[in-house]
Amino acid sequence: MGGSRLEQQVIQWLRERGVELADIAEVVAQLLKPRLPDVGPQECLEAVRRVVSKREAQFAILTGIALDVLAERGQLPEPLRTAIRDDSPLYGIDEVLALAITNLYGSVGLTAFGYLDKRKLGIIGQLNRHRDGAVHTFLDDLVAGVAAAAAARIAHRHPRQAAQRDGAGEYQAVAPTEAAGQPA
Repeated sequence: MGGSRLEQQVIQWLRERGVELADIAEVVAQLLKPRLPDVGPQECLEAVRRVVSKREAQFAILTGIALDVLAERGQLPEPLRTAIRDDSPLYGIDEVLALAITNLYGSVGLTAFGYLDKRKLGIIGQLNRHRDGAVHTFLDDLVAGVAAAAAARIAHRHPRQAAQRDGAGEYQAVAPTEAAGQPA
């Protein structure tokens, strides 16, 4: 399995919170399918591994998971405990931390992150439901950040296929466009 000791710790903490790298790779594949249908699961998994191998991503993931766990155990002071436990929409620091990961492969990941944050594909939606008293306020966004960065990494490797021109002749980013009549 390789990787640094810190990377292995990140993978272990993700696993303990119910997230496998393959789960994140599935989100990447779903995200890229409309624009890059030939990208296979191995390429998606390798991109996720590359993101998780970055020190900046590792510390963001560990920090977010630690805060989720502390909130879950009631070990944070108020008002942070309630804001994190209840995933307060006005808190926003969970998204800010995830953006540190999202931007690892350039700003193209930002569009993908916004799409994932809104649509909650795959494991992201499962985490967002906070079942059995689990707190995943940071984790759902961190997973979206990893998926967005991995998608951006792949898009940079396939620039022509990943970009799609809009009506004004400008290129749009990696996130799929919505069908007419459906919410963005």
